Amino acid sequence: MLNRRLFMAAACATLALPSSGFAAQGLKLAFIPQENPEKLLGDIKIVTGWLTEQLGVPVTGFVTFDHAAAVEALRNGDADISFMGALPFVLAEDQIGAIPLLSEVYRGQPSYAGRVFVRRDSGIKTLADLKGLDIAFADPVSESGYLYPLDLFVRDGLIADAPDADNFFGQKFFAGGYQQAMQAMANGLVDAAGASQYADLLLTPEQQAEVVVLAESEQIPSHAIIARPGIDADLQSRFTLAMLRLNDAENRHLLAYLYGPDGYVATDPAVYEGVRATARRYGYLK
Repeated sequence: MLNRRLFMAAACATLALPSSGFAAQGLKLAFIPQENPEKLLGDIKIVTGWLTEQLGVPVTGFVTFDHAAAVEALRNGDADISFMGALPFVLAEDQIGAIPLLSEVYRGQPSYAGRVFVRRDSGIKTLADLKGLDIAFADPVSESGYLYPLDLFVRDGLIADAPDADNFFGQKFFAGGYQQAMQAMANGLVDAAGASQYADLLLTPEQQAEVVVLAESEQIPSHAIIARPGIDADLQSRFTLAMLRLNDAENRHLLAYLYGPDGYVATDPAVYEGVRATARRYGYLK
């Protein structure tokens, strides 16, 4: 469970295509594996099929190895648009000039937190109690699945910086996604998990009842949908408008196949300034 696996797949629907060469190539979407990638592959087929109908060009999608791979897919042109968290977005913005298009609204809020979770019967009451114990984080390039939960230990004076975490914990793992980290903790493979505020919802109801929150970070801007620079402007605009139509009552059922947000809003790049500052503090950005 704790080893990351590569899940790559494409889902494509065909329609009569416009004569434009770019339009004929369609749109390639990258999805991060924050939940079970095998389930996500099925969700992608539904989403890309709907988008193909809306845009009139073939839309394909694949699950990346991790957050860093999503940034690389945009850099290399293997993806035109990617769903990703705030930290990989600011890295993509810095490295390749990625453009933010939309932000998630989740539980009525445009932000969320990172949390440290433990089992209810673990006897662990404070972050200090995790000294010498094992923890699973979601991904090394994840704000709520690593950086912000780790920052809680720094703020409590338990570790000096990210490298010092190896001296504090027994073992530190990167599980490959929220669900994988939470399952590792719930199944007793590790003592704690660092993941999104809502990551416990990826567990079964029985497991949820056995999990408690040990600590919670400051609020983080929601996950974003971003585009690589150079993407066809008209297609980018039509994609953005199509995604905003998911807020309409007749389309809202499709949100369940896109990590389950309440909907989407236009992104304000300024709201990510706190993430940029945190990324600089931990050496992700210069």
